Amino acid sequence: MPAPLLTTDRNPPLRARLFLLVMLIALAAGCGGEGKPQGGVPGGQPAAGPAGAAMPPPEVEVVRVARGTATLTPELPGRVEAVRTAQVRARVEGIVERRLFTEGAQVRRGQPLFRLDDRPYRAAVQSAEAEVELRRIQLQRLEQLLPHKAVSEQEVDLARAQLKQAEAQLTRARLDLEYTQVPAPISGRIGRALVSEGALARPGEATPLAVIEQLDPVYVLFTQPAAEALRLRASSGRTADIELILEDGSRYAHKGRLITRDARVDPTTGAVTFKAEFPNPEQWLLPGAFVRVRPPQGQLADVVRVPQRAVLSGAQGQYVLVVDGERKVSARPVRLGPMAGTDFVVLEGLEGGETVIVSGVQKAKPGSVVNPRPPDRPGAPR
Repeated sequence: MPAPLLTTDRNPPLRARLFLLVMLIALAAGCGGEGKPQGGVPGGQPAAGPAGAAMPPPEVEVVRVARGTATLTPELPGRVEAVRTAQVRARVEGIVERRLFTEGAQVRRGQPLFRLDDRPYRAAVQSAEAEVELRRIQLQRLEQLLPHKAVSEQEVDLARAQLKQAEAQLTRARLDLEYTQVPAPISGRIGRALVSEGALARPGEATPLAVIEQLDPVYVLFTQPAAEALRLRASSGRTADIELILEDGSRYAHKGRLITRDARVDPTTGAVTFKAEFPNPEQWLLPGAFVRVRPPQGQLADVVRVPQRAVLSGAQGQYVLVVDGERKVSARPVRLGPMAGTDFVVLEGLEGGETVIVSGVQKAKPGSVVNPRPPDRPGAPR
């Protein structure tokens, strides 16, 4: 009977190798256990205690509101309008031969802008001059014959009238020739040419040749309810400093003044239209642009003002976030009044002396603790 292939007595190295393999497996299992998370923290690190898990309070910008005097400045929609606008039109019919200006440039009154084909009008002037000369010669001959009773006084008078008529026709022909040079009716900035060279220009066409607008200063038209319009007129008169907010939200560098208002209230809207004048040296304000106007409307004494960016809206209405002495946040409902510059006048909800969050409201929740700091601190985020 053959001997078995594997025995512990005859093959001790194999038993040693089996023992070594078992140890390696156990060691591998032990290393895997060490790599498992302990206490729910990846990488085998022990779970942090309550003190280590707490995050520092978020930083917020705050302001302390106080009672004082507020100048009411409602924000109203307005539209820019040129002080003067003139349409460039042809006075005679003719083919446009040449444009004599640069589109978008400043032009002066009387400057030639277009040149029309003047050959027919030159011919008309020559014909009228010849007619005048003929009538003059005829009158001279009749006047020489009148003392000799060869002609009647009636014939001489008719010759005189015919000469005056020919002279009038010559004047009209010369004017038509002059009108072939189309001048600028006013000084200002001219837009693009509305006709091209080679086009036929006629008097009375619906489309002008070009448009010129005076842009310094400019007018801004805005409307206001009749009741508030009375306060504006009573508080500021005709010399009020009016602020202007551009379409991008920036404040215009120059202040305007109220110059006129409509003499009647629009029955459909119950509003009055005002006109303010603004300097426009850089010509940033262009006709037709929509802006927002802030006219002053008197003052309110002993009121609380809060920055506009501090006011939030929710299901229960408008509110602000207030920070108390323990740095805890609470929501305070407020009732707002008119605007005073960039601030709201608070009618109810704040008494003055409260610390209100103006930036970082998304990080502050009612009941949480925050780290308040004043705004505009160097290096502070905005």
